[in-house]
Amino acid sequence: MRRRRQCSKIATVAALAVLVAACGSEGGAGGGSIAERYDLRGEQLGERGGRDTTRFVVGSKDFEEQEILGQITLLALDAAGAEVVDSTGLGDTEAVRAALVAGEIDMYWEYTGTGALIHLAQGDPPDDPQALFRDVADLDLRRNGVEWLPPAPANNTYAIAVRPEVGEQGSEAYDEELAGVTRLSDLRRLIQESPDKATLCVGPEFSERADGLPGLAEHYGFELPAANVFVLPDATVYGAVDGGTKCNFGSVFETSGFIPELELRLLEDDETFFSAYNPSLTMSAETLRSYPELEPLFEDIAGRLDTQTLRELSAQVLVDKRAPEDVAQDWMEDQELIDQ
Repeated sequence: MRRRRQCSKIATVAALAVLVAACGSEGGAGGGSIAERYDLRGEQLGERGGRDTTRFVVGSKDFEEQEILGQITLLALDAAGAEVVDSTGLGDTEAVRAALVAGEIDMYWEYTGTGALIHLAQGDPPDDPQALFRDVADLDLRRNGVEWLPPAPANNTYAIAVRPEVGEQGSEAYDEELAGVTRLSDLRRLIQESPDKATLCVGPEFSERADGLPGLAEHYGFELPAANVFVLPDATVYGAVDGGTKCNFGSVFETSGFIPELELRLLEDDETFFSAYNPSLTMSAETLRSYPELEPLFEDIAGRLDTQTLRELSAQVLVDKRAPEDVAQDWMEDQELIDQ
C-alpha cells in the first residue's frame, strides 16, 4: 500500500497552516482561490530542495489536451507564488517521460494506462481504475522515484471511431456491412469478408504502442493489410474518419472535443482491451518531499476534471482554434481558482 502523506507533514508552522486549510477543502469545498489557500513562495517557506527560489519547469506532451493541462498547472503554480517555466508541448510520450526522469522538467500530466503499459511494462493491468492507479503509483515510486498525484476522474482512453452516417439508412454514406460493425470484435469479420472496407487511420503512437494497434490486433485476433492502415497526425484522424475517403475507422481519444463536434460513433470495446487512462500529475519523489503542499493543490484541480470537462476544453482548442493558455485561463477563472 502506498504511503500517503498527511496534512501534518510540513516543514514550517506557516506552511502547516496553509495545508490544514487546504486539506479541509476537498474539491474546493472550502472555497477561496489558490492564492488564498496555498503559498509556494521561497521567502515565506524557506529554501527547500536545494533551490534558491521556488521554481518549477512544467512539461507536457504535444497534443491539445496535454497542453491545456500543462497551462492549468502553470497558472496554479504561479498563483501560489512559484516561479514557473513553460516547457509544454515538449514531444511524444517517451520524450516527456525521459525529460521528467532526467530532471529536465519537474512535472507533467501522465495517464494511468500509459504508466502501466508503457513506462512500467505491465502486461495485464487491473480493470478497476482505482486499483490501476494504486498499482502504478506504488510501482513507479519504488522503481523510479516517480510520484503520481491523485488522478482526475476523466478517462482519456483510446477508442476506435466511425462516422455515424454509415449506419443511418437513407444516408448517402449508408453501408450495411459497416453499419454492422458496432463492437471491436466485429472488425475481425469485416476484415475477412470485406477487407477493402476495413481501412483505419491511426496516430503515430497508436500505430506502434503495445496499448495501440499492435496490441489491439493481437487481442481481438485480426490482422489488417498494411495498405489499409494510414498513419496521420492525431488531430487529423478525426477529420479523415468524418470524411470517409481515406479510412472508415480511426483511433481517437475519448476526451477529444472532436467526438461530439463530428458526432463520431465509438465502437464498443466488448473484450475490454483498452485500459483506463486517468490523468495524474507526475513528479519526482524529491520534488514532492520538498513541496508536499503540491498534492492537495493538484488533488483539488484534478477532482474538477471529468471526461465531459476535458472534451469541452479540448473542443475550444481543436474546433474553436483558441490558444491552450487562453482556454486554461478562462477555466481557472470560472472555477474561481485564480482571480480574474
